[in-house]
Amino acid sequence: MANERTTSANYTLYVYYTRYSSWGARAQLILEHFDIPYKVQYYNFAKPSLCPPADLSTLPVLDVTTSSGGNTEPEPFRVRDSLAIAEYLAEQFPSKPLWPADPHLRVLARVAAATMHSSFAALRDACPSNFVARFEGPGIPFSDAVAKDVSKLLALWDSTRVAAKKRLEQLGQTDQGFLCGAFSIADAFFWPVLWRLRSYNVPLKGISEDALKWMETMWNDPVIKAQGREYFRQAQDPQTEVPVYDDVFKNNPDVTSGKFTEDWVFEAASV
Repeated sequence: MANERTTSANYTLYVYYTRYSSWGARAQLILEHFDIPYKVQYYNFAKPSLCPPADLSTLPVLDVTTSSGGNTEPEPFRVRDSLAIAEYLAEQFPSKPLWPADPHLRVLARVAAATMHSSFAALRDACPSNFVARFEGPGIPFSDAVAKDVSKLLALWDSTRVAAKKRLEQLGQTDQGFLCGAFSIADAFFWPVLWRLRSYNVPLKGISEDALKWMETMWNDPVIKAQGREYFRQAQDPQTEVPVYDDVFKNNPDVTSGKFTEDWVFEAASV
């Protein structure tokens, strides 16, 4: 039934290079984690020759092309915005658990994803996405607004995990350690936030054991690890570079700038 609707559909994801693009990385991780075939076209706004055309100025965008059976090339159906892309894919593949099947868990996941989609502006502004970067030192600014965002983030992860574990126990289902048990859109939406916390050595004061274990589950997930390798692969190509994100602390002597190595492993004990 679900696959009958999608067997003739071709998906093309248009994104900025995902080593820097949090919204694009979310959409790509959903496609990868749920094994949905797609093609990808990368862009780089920092290089004129690699900028997207005007009709793709706001990325990510998912083009859906369905064969009409005729001789003319069908016009693609265009889905804009990462959350809209996620919802569209969930509707097209109802047999895949993009959202949890249980209504209670599904609400938890939707609230978490929607909160990520609309919140944490201070953290986003202070810590631009840069997956491979490593910034350390007393010169990294952590304003009260950023600290408030981090506290809200940690509290959301904790409350979601506590509620999800309780519901899974009621259902007699196995807890796989993700926000709502199994990996879902909600986890994909918070994945780039984990980069920010890592890249900028953000203090995680007061993090709960449940939230910490969720972070460990995410960093150790095989599909997520594979995505991480893709970001490091991109970093080998100069055309992917966005200097404004690499040199954010260029004139700050109190910040050391470097890069993580691909074999880095998350260690909960070090948080």
